[in-house]
Amino acid sequence: MSPLLILSIILVYFGILIFIAYRVSKKGTDNDTFFKANKNSKWYLVAFGMIGTALSGVTFISVPGAVGNEEAQFSYFQFILGNAIGFLIIATVLLPLYYRMNLTSIYSYIERRLGTVSYKTAASLFLISRTIGSAFRLYLVVLVLQRYVFDAFSVPFAATVLISLGLIFAYTYRGGLKTIIITDTLQTFFLVTSVFLTIYFICSSLNYSPTQAFEAIKNSSYSKIFFYEDYLKGNYFWKQLLGGIFVTIAMVGLDQDLMQKNLSCATIKEAQKNMFTFTGIFVIINLFFLSVGALLYLYAHQNGIDIPKINNVARTDLLFPEIAFHHLEIIPAVTFLLGLTAATFATTDSALTALTTSFCVDFLQMDKVATNRYSPEEMVRLRHLVHLGFSFLLFIVILLFNVLNDDSVVKMIFKVASYTYGPLLGLYGFGLFMKTKTVRDQWVPLVCVVAPLLCWLLTYYSKTLFGAYQFDNELIIVNGLFTFIGLLFISKPAVSETRF
Repeated sequence: MSPLLILSIILVYFGILIFIAYRVSKKGTDNDTFFKANKNSKWYLVAFGMIGTALSGVTFISVPGAVGNEEAQFSYFQFILGNAIGFLIIATVLLPLYYRMNLTSIYSYIERRLGTVSYKTAASLFLISRTIGSAFRLYLVVLVLQRYVFDAFSVPFAATVLISLGLIFAYTYRGGLKTIIITDTLQTFFLVTSVFLTIYFICSSLNYSPTQAFEAIKNSSYSKIFFYEDYLKGNYFWKQLLGGIFVTIAMVGLDQDLMQKNLSCATIKEAQKNMFTFTGIFVIINLFFLSVGALLYLYAHQNGIDIPKINNVARTDLLFPEIAFHHLEIIPAVTFLLGLTAATFATTDSALTALTTSFCVDFLQMDKVATNRYSPEEMVRLRHLVHLGFSFLLFIVILLFNVLNDDSVVKMIFKVASYTYGPLLGLYGFGLFMKTKTVRDQWVPLVCVVAPLLCWLLTYYSKTLFGAYQFDNELIIVNGLFTFIGLLFISKPAVSETRF
């Protein structure tokens, strides 16, 4: 598959997205449309579109690539089961709270419960967390585009990043969430279709029937799901399950990005139907991604394909694109390209919209029209500038990550999440469970800095303190607990028991 053909497909793809955005934004470009999609989104569109947002290019490339690791195999599915439990907790505990308070930004809960400084701290944690996480995810697909497309045209990496972010900005800055609901539905369709077609094409290349493919995966050295043998290792079942639960609560339930889509539904019942439906599809799709990984390694072994290297370091992230672009026919290659593009940009466009929303609402207070010093027209123009600013910030972070990254993208994202989302977990936990207490508001930022620092020290000295024990996704629980304990130290009796 030639670089020119790949580039042409990408441009056509984005042309379709920009056309959709133009049609949707003709019906309104005000802040209510951008932030809440006028609160009339259809739950089934939100549920389907959230698949693309939740999966990202990381799932599309890194999860199948990691299957070849003897200590990984299908162990990621343990984490997915934890995700599913976390989604159910979000649907039954957090969503009713957000709807009852009629929130635009979910961090407004912290303002009403703990105070203004706590509120700004929570919003800042989200901005940092989502900026870093989204940059990491986009970095992965840009790396693929650079290697297989833009290197052929001698385009520098920085220009590839800039082009990618420019295209995302072009179809999101006017309609915001209203546009994202529609475009992410289309992108999820491409993503899901590409997964099933990829399995079909690889099975055809290996001359496997569906039954033979199932047996080959089951009997391979890649398909072990549950790891109970060694609690010291990162793949241990209870670490993955509990980590999956709390990472989901923090990275989804306490994250403006995915919650913003849920809050665009008209009623709590529709939002909950969305979450329940989404959870079922999410679990099944991830199982298929792991199956793709096993098939890729079986195909690579049979055809003598080595894992691609960058700077003499093997990168399992690149096995999928290597096989798709260089060893399969044109249709499977196009299928992969559309799936990868859809997965990555569905995540990034949604994150960019959520970052803009959080900054505009939490810091510029654009939802408080009665006290706002800007006219509606000025607020729209200011929102455009904020949107552009976050696009540029993502650009800078991706360039930094390209220089500094020396770990797999999946591990790095959840490592960062454990440090930045943990304090959010502690803040919301304190707000929900300590009904008769509040906090000395001005000390909250210190607690939210000290807790991640203690976690870093804990992991750095873990061999000295705990022998061979390895912290994994469960670190977010420890971080949240440190934050919770810190908040208890600076707590004081509430004037009256809160009803939130």
